[in-house]
Amino acid sequence: MAADLSVTFTGLRFENPFLLSSAPPTESDSNIMRAFDAGWGGVVTKTIGLHPVTNVAGPKTKFLRATPDSYHLSMEKRPGTALHSSWNWELISDKPLDWWLPRLARIKQAHPDRILVVSIMAGSGSDKELRNWQTLATQCQQAGADALELNLSCPHMDRKDMGSNIGRDEGLISIVTEVVKQVARVPVWCKLTPSTTDIVAEARASFLGGADAIVSSNTFPSIPLINPDTLEFEVNVDGYTSSGGLGGPAILPQSLAKMAQMTNAFPDRAFSGVGGIGEFAHALNYFLLGCGTVQVCTAAMLDHAIGPNVITALKDGLRQFLERNADKGWRTLEDFRGLRRDRIVAHSQIKRPETKEYHGGHETAEGYAAAEDVEKQL
Repeated sequence: MAADLSVTFTGLRFENPFLLSSAPPTESDSNIMRAFDAGWGGVVTKTIGLHPVTNVAGPKTKFLRATPDSYHLSMEKRPGTALHSSWNWELISDKPLDWWLPRLARIKQAHPDRILVVSIMAGSGSDKELRNWQTLATQCQQAGADALELNLSCPHMDRKDMGSNIGRDEGLISIVTEVVKQVARVPVWCKLTPSTTDIVAEARASFLGGADAIVSSNTFPSIPLINPDTLEFEVNVDGYTSSGGLGGPAILPQSLAKMAQMTNAFPDRAFSGVGGIGEFAHALNYFLLGCGTVQVCTAAMLDHAIGPNVITALKDGLRQFLERNADKGWRTLEDFRGLRRDRIVAHSQIKRPETKEYHGGHETAEGYAAAEDVEKQL
């Protein structure tokens, strides 16, 4: 029997579990439709808000590259390097809701069988701001949104009542989610920040507010490196820089760790994994930890902005994986989803050697005194 790439996630049927995440590649209707034409199962729009947003004067996204034979990291383009990460300080969409609404409708009309997720953001400091969440949710779903993703995770919003500043406050998370659920007729996903002490607590608050799924993680707060020759930040405007978000391959292990914490705590809930995915093997990690879908950004940005080659490779990778494991009865993602979730345990549960010669993994010659020498000293 042929492999089936489709998934059902929060009640929505996706042709495949691979989504283009909310980021610069999804800031226009033309890019989103190109992404659907390329084969992505879903697209999450650039975050839409009601507040006027003006982005920085200068490059909004850059890529940090590593030199394989040294520790040299730089955003400078040079031969023989490998991608380390992406860095951006771009804010939410600078286009107003009225600009987006007719375009959302046109996207759905052109691609009725693909899943359009609309990312939205408002504040949380007043009843007016909470009503803004409802306005965004109501109008976007009327325009054709199949689901809503609440941006509770943007790492570089100056306002204390927006973005990751909400995502670090359990009370605000629950309130915002509940307010949106009051008017939502479509699934509501909460995108959480990785910049938190206990992401399980924030996930619990999201579910208490009625969230249908958790998306994690967003980019990690960071600043660009300083060029040792010019003593200027590699990304700056008039010499000044600010906090931005680190994404791409560098954050894959960290994002997986955050996801594992949540899927272990809530094994029966829905999760969409994002962070560092460039090939199917990366996506497989998220699936084996319990994710029902995954989202991609950096790899797609470097591949014609919307990742036509990336999505082709991802779908081929899933298809080949299912075919290789057909003898196990695996035909869909659901047949192996979460298979390695229970292998992640507390550090104290990892077996230790029983021999007396164990010295924290080091030989005695590397700094540990022999037992008889210690006894003599005593």
